[in-house]
Amino acid sequence: MNDAAPAPTPAPAPRKRARVRAPELIGKGGWLNTGGKDLTLADLRGKCVVVDFWTFCCINCLHVLDELRELEEKHRDTVVIIGVHSPKFVHEAEHAAVVDAVERYEVHHPVLDDPELATWKQYAVRAWPTLVVIDPEGYVVAQHAGEGHAHAIAKLVEELEAEHGAKGTLRRGDGPYVAPEPVASDLRFPGKALLLPSGNLLVSDSTRHQLVELAADGESVVRRIGSGERGFAGDSFSEPQGLALLPDGRVVVADTVNHALRVLDLETGAVETVAGTGRQWWQGSPTSGPALEVDLSSPWDVAWWQGKVWIAMAGVHQLWTWDPAEGTVEVAAGTTNEGLHDGPAAEAWFAQPSGLAAAGDRLWIADSETSALRYVHPTDTGYAVTSAVGTGLFDFGHRDGDAAQALLQHPLGVTGLPDGSVAVCDTYNHALRRYDPATGQVSTLATDLREPSDAVLVGEDIVVVESARHRLTRLRLPEEAVRVDAVAHRTQRAATEVAPGTLRLDVVFRAPSGQKLDTRYGPSTRLLVSSTPPELLAGGEGAGSDLFRELALNPDVTEGVLHVSAMAASCDDDPANEYPACHVHQQDWGVPVRVTADGASRLPLVLAGMDDEG
Repeated sequence: MNDAAPAPTPAPAPRKRARVRAPELIGKGGWLNTGGKDLTLADLRGKCVVVDFWTFCCINCLHVLDELRELEEKHRDTVVIIGVHSPKFVHEAEHAAVVDAVERYEVHHPVLDDPELATWKQYAVRAWPTLVVIDPEGYVVAQHAGEGHAHAIAKLVEELEAEHGAKGTLRRGDGPYVAPEPVASDLRFPGKALLLPSGNLLVSDSTRHQLVELAADGESVVRRIGSGERGFAGDSFSEPQGLALLPDGRVVVADTVNHALRVLDLETGAVETVAGTGRQWWQGSPTSGPALEVDLSSPWDVAWWQGKVWIAMAGVHQLWTWDPAEGTVEVAAGTTNEGLHDGPAAEAWFAQPSGLAAAGDRLWIADSETSALRYVHPTDTGYAVTSAVGTGLFDFGHRDGDAAQALLQHPLGVTGLPDGSVAVCDTYNHALRRYDPATGQVSTLATDLREPSDAVLVGEDIVVVESARHRLTRLRLPEEAVRVDAVAHRTQRAATEVAPGTLRLDVVFRAPSGQKLDTRYGPSTRLLVSSTPPELLAGGEGAGSDLFRELALNPDVTEGVLHVSAMAASCDDDPANEYPACHVHQQDWGVPVRVTADGASRLPLVLAGMDDEG
């Protein structure tokens, strides 16, 4: 028997990181939030740099902006966040639109405007959003796609601070961010509007986190509701959007960044939370139940229809309902898969539904990321979803005529008109469009509207929320359409060349330092694969729990898009902790591919970590 004390367990060796020099940050649009200075990686040496590849149409990118705020504040003397704006839509390549978006979403770090995706290509980015971490010596040490990575990045930053503090290569102090001068105006990037019984207009003043009641002229401020600071307590809001009148005269508000529904009593000005917890919904969370106990995800618009409040749940590509009488919420349509797929409500796919309008037996939907106008309607067995205009995630433009070939560009608002037709706020085309179900024709009612996001009927006029002009604009509904030159676009991303036959798909996921995959309740990972056109894949589509897949490519189809959705759950790896903190990492990719003889036989997509085979 050995009575000697056991030898102490040696500390684990520090994780060996690949040494990949970070490419330079270049973009034709130049820099924002730097006081006019162009930044280089040399200027950032000594700092932990988090590069956020984002585009302002993308709800997941907006989620990540909010996730990073705490990191940005806590490590402000050692961490510099750099936004690289990498556009999907043509409108997002306009420099003025990027300037607006940086203010609209309160981006408090330098942003590089990269309209030609130069830096995106240098970093081999494949998805919005993607986060790349660069150490104080200028080397890439981690890459993360999608949401839910803030905790992992915070842990990595702490490791880098300790490592480079000991080496003497960490530089503390203020970063390069220079705040722009504030602008005085009654509204700042308003989102949605509502005609009140009094004849006044209620507007969600999204960037100022308030609701504003305007007189019937649409200009004179009657009162402001909300503290004007981001918050969830009392009457505070966080980027509120949609508004709808309840039968009892109160107003329900989509409090978007608080992931909640609030109700405003117009008489007293009191604000009450009626749905949501303030936390963002993640895969695996409840999808129905008591309204105040179920998480929501970026509710963008609301409408009273069929005896309930319908919610455009942009953050998870679904429609939900809130039943005020029962005090419950539940999913009404959508699977959380992002795309355009019609049919029974439970099987439909949406992509950031952002505008709702009830009109008789139809609930019209502005489905922004598919540049589509769609509607829900009752059937003998429940509800179904039908598309009126739009074909999918990658086709957009400004084209009138027959709905089957008409094009929109990221619409955010929809309004029922007295004659049964529908007005669409065609946001990125700066236009008001019209769809007539009776004729199946799409026309343009007005142009030169700056990012219209909603419209309300007031008598014979239509009042449009010109979000990027910070005002309401009153128009007389025209009898004739405006003639415009037709233009069609597709998302401009270079196709990945792949070899014919079998393609190995690898979703790279490395659990963050101090964590492990959470297998307590079964598989902790999920992979869903499909394609456009469906004929692109002869095998390998569908769902599974492994983060790799052998895909069989159809020899008769030479190009298309692979749709890949991946999720991984990790928990703190501490046996002594009975209740470890767990984190969900998830991302959807749409990867354009072209089959060529000398193409790659492996397609790596980085969810978190580094691709060791890259």
